[in-house]
Amino acid sequence: MTARTYTHPSVLAGIAAGASWADPEMDPTRIDWAVRRAVAAIPFPLVDGRPVNPAAPTGIRYGRNLLGHWGEQQCADAVVTASKHGFPWLVMVERADGHGWALPGGYVDPGETALAAAVRELAEETGLLADPDRHPHEVMPARVVPDPRASDEAWMVTTPVRFDLGICTGPLPTVTGSDDARRAAWLPAVDYQSLTGYLDTCYGGTVFAAHRDLLAALLDH
Repeated sequence: MTARTYTHPSVLAGIAAGASWADPEMDPTRIDWAVRRAVAAIPFPLVDGRPVNPAAPTGIRYGRNLLGHWGEQQCADAVVTASKHGFPWLVMVERADGHGWALPGGYVDPGETALAAAVRELAEETGLLADPDRHPHEVMPARVVPDPRASDEAWMVTTPVRFDLGICTGPLPTVTGSDDARRAAWLPAVDYQSLTGYLDTCYGGTVFAAHRDLLAALLDH
């Protein structure tokens, strides 16, 4: 079977436009992988000077598919819960790109910690402010994201950060979709099935494919 090679035209357009999210280098063997591997959240191998996704195969052996970078892109996701009426609620956002409902999150900027990135992305996408000094939180282990946009040579690694806002006797804190989010909402999160059922019934939505395993593991523990 021939190894598939593919990079989406939008990635090439991003490179041509000088977008910050797209590596301008077209040949990954010319990248200094010693530097990138030294700061990787999850170790990954090189084969013939090319990075290999720890979760390969993805179906695309060479190229970047829909992702702009080569190798690992570090992200952080905010898992924000609060309790009301005796059961937990979870903040989620509807992605503006049409890929479904996801945890608020995004890229970790250079020099930024996963905790700081999760706080920033949460504020940017929902308007909700989580204060690590006031709200109990947990920085969880990094994990490879099963992102449908990934390839064997370009992938996402996320560090989930949990925040517990405690028991709400009044309304849940207001959340409003902005930045990369079409809308934001508090969803009942007793377990993964109740979450997906509520999304389908109330919003006609589904969970972003990249977050299904993560949310199922968190909610059905």
